[in-house]
Amino acid sequence: MNDSERKPRARWLAQFWADLKASTDPGLLGVARFLGLLYGRIDRSLPIDQALRKALAYRLPGHVGWRHALGGITYLLFIVLVVTGVLLSFYYRPSVQEAYPSIQYIVTAVPMGWLVRNLHVWSANLIVLAVLAHMARVFFDATYKPPRETNWMVGVLLLLVVLVFGGTGYLLPWDQWAYWTVTEVLGTMSRAPLLSVIASVLQGDVIVSGATLSRFFALHVILLPWVAFALLLFHFSVLRRHGIAPPPEGKSSDRAETPFFPNHLLRSFIVAVLVLAVLFSLAALYPRAVGDPADPFQLPEGLVSSWIVVDVALALIRYLGVWGFSLFTLLGISLALLPLFDRRPERRLRKRPLALALGLVFFAGFLLAWVAGSQLRSLPPSTHLRSEGVVERFVPQELEAETPERDSRSQNSGDREGQQ
Repeated sequence: MNDSERKPRARWLAQFWADLKASTDPGLLGVARFLGLLYGRIDRSLPIDQALRKALAYRLPGHVGWRHALGGITYLLFIVLVVTGVLLSFYYRPSVQEAYPSIQYIVTAVPMGWLVRNLHVWSANLIVLAVLAHMARVFFDATYKPPRETNWMVGVLLLLVVLVFGGTGYLLPWDQWAYWTVTEVLGTMSRAPLLSVIASVLQGDVIVSGATLSRFFALHVILLPWVAFALLLFHFSVLRRHGIAPPPEGKSSDRAETPFFPNHLLRSFIVAVLVLAVLFSLAALYPRAVGDPADPFQLPEGLVSSWIVVDVALALIRYLGVWGFSLFTLLGISLALLPLFDRRPERRLRKRPLALALGLVFFAGFLLAWVAGSQLRSLPPSTHLRSEGVVERFVPQELEAETPERDSRSQNSGDREGQQ
């Protein structure tokens, strides 16, 4: 191709590119802004290429560093959960008869299905740690104070959504471990103040059954994703409206403002790569096994947990009982509502003894309960379940075991039929 032929084509491509930029609404960059690839406000009065350059040049405060990436880690794990959850839903069937076989099919027959499932499982664990770490930083730095208290409340609601996401998804494999863990937790909630109504609505039947599975699936796949996306949009909009909170008094940074691109975007990219590397490594090296099919009339020999919150809940239930479970829940609620009462501008931690005490008790208590609960995985639950009345409540006694008298009557009846 000579120069005379190349120049008209180059002019046509340049004109096409100019027309495309002129006709594209810069508001389209809002998608990249939602994904965290842009931070500054999108100037819709400019062409899209100039609006992009202006957004990339947005300058962040000098004190913004690596610890501010915890929110981005949480959001990244949420995206992984959404993507892997959609892929799993292609093959999962939410019925008592087909739930367990569909999980078996995913992990054995679907190409890379085992990896997708384990990425989903490990993301559900890591996102809890990321959310709690992010909230701990915000709490101890007191960046929840006015005018950012609304964003703190939205973050608390997002934590609740994450917990409900994990709780509803825990039953979906419909194996013995999931079935009896959910039975135990719902049984405890039914005896706890203010939680009994929620337990009754979630269970939907006398025992954990197909009605429970349907309700958990509907919440997990249909309702909660919309709630989560709405809260995320509101969370991001409020965050960008008020900006990143300045450091507390006495910790002012002398560093100059840094541009979002490439400084903070490169930092976010490095963190994302490391998180994904850890996630894929855990999914490949420590896959979550599948237990036996769920059987309402047969207790398993042991429970194997696959979610951090389950370990915490079981530790609270078995070591502290229903009141310990309820009190720890109230502690979390008081932590969430503290910004409504802590209105002083003081942000130094040593000047906030109540906040310090509540935070240490909650976060340290969560970690201790996690460690204690992880030791319960290999313990047989039958003694505990029977002592708490869970089996007696949910499983008819005549189906648990045959009494000697009933066995003898059955044997005598069989002998008579043989003689006839």
